[in-house]
Amino acid sequence: MEVINRLENPLLNRVEIRFEWAHIGERTPSREKMRTAIAALEPGASADTVVVKEVSTRFGQPLTSGLAFIYDSVESMQNEPKHILLRHSHAK
Repeated sequence: MEVINRLENPLLNRVEIRFEWAHIGERTPSREKMRTAIAALEPGASADTVVVKEVSTRFGQPLTSGLAFIYDSVESMQNEPKHILLRHSHAK
């Protein structure tokens, strides 16, 4: 996984990351696998506070790109829409 762009957003207590993942010889990684890999890139981050917003895989190419948000805490994630939180199983 390669970070293309990293932007800190202190107003929303998150780091926004655009990434590309070359998965040669493998299937497209799951969102859970992406969350774990993104959390490993950011020191002190946990997969529980990572939200994968966009995922795009090119037809015929083993390349996936996307956008992910790494929040400081689970409470900060409550600004996300309900359907996104349900997708990541953080709905309350």
